[in-house]
Amino acid sequence: MSTSAEQGVRLRTVGYADPVAQQLIERVQQEYVVRYGGRDGAVVDPAEFAPPQGLFLVADVDGVPAACGGWRVHDRASGTVELKRMYVEPAFRRRGLAARVLTELERTAADAGHRHLLLNSGDRQPEALALYARHGYTPVMGYGMYADSPEAVFLGKDLAPVRGDATGGEDAWAS
Repeated sequence: MSTSAEQGVRLRTVGYADPVAQQLIERVQQEYVVRYGGRDGAVVDPAEFAPPQGLFLVADVDGVPAACGGWRVHDRASGTVELKRMYVEPAFRRRGLAARVLTELERTAADAGHRHLLLNSGDRQPEALALYARHGYTPVMGYGMYADSPEAVFLGKDLAPVRGDATGGEDAWAS
C-alpha cells in the first residue's frame, strides 16, 4: 500500500470488489454511458486484480474517495499488464490526481516484474488520451472485444526496469 499526505491525498490498495472501489467503478461505467452510449462490456474478474497478478488502487482526498485504477496481467509470457478502470470524480479533476494514480500503477506493475503496460481508451476521452501521451504512451495493436472498434484507442508503454541497468542486460528486469 502506498500513501501520501501531500495535498491530503492517500493512495490505497483495495480489492476490486471493495465497496468503495465498486462505487467508483460504477461511476466510470456511467461515464462510458454518457460518452459512448453504453457500459464497457469487457469481462472483468475481480480476482484478476488481486496481488500478485494485479492491483487496484483507490485515491482518497481528505478522506473522500476521488479516483481509482488498476492493472491486471494481460500476457504473462511477455510481462504485459493491462490498465483498467482509471477514473477521477469530476469534483477532483484537473488537480494531477490521475497522474499520481497512473504513476503509482506503473511503479507497482514494474515492481511486480512486469515489462509493459497497455490500455484501451476511446476517442471521446481527450483528457485521458492527453494524460497518457504526457506519460509516454504510444499506439499499439488493438486487442480484445474492441480491437476493431473505430472509437477505440490502444496505447502502450514499456515500464522502467526495477533493478539492474536500463540497457536490456540479463538483469534489467525483475522476475
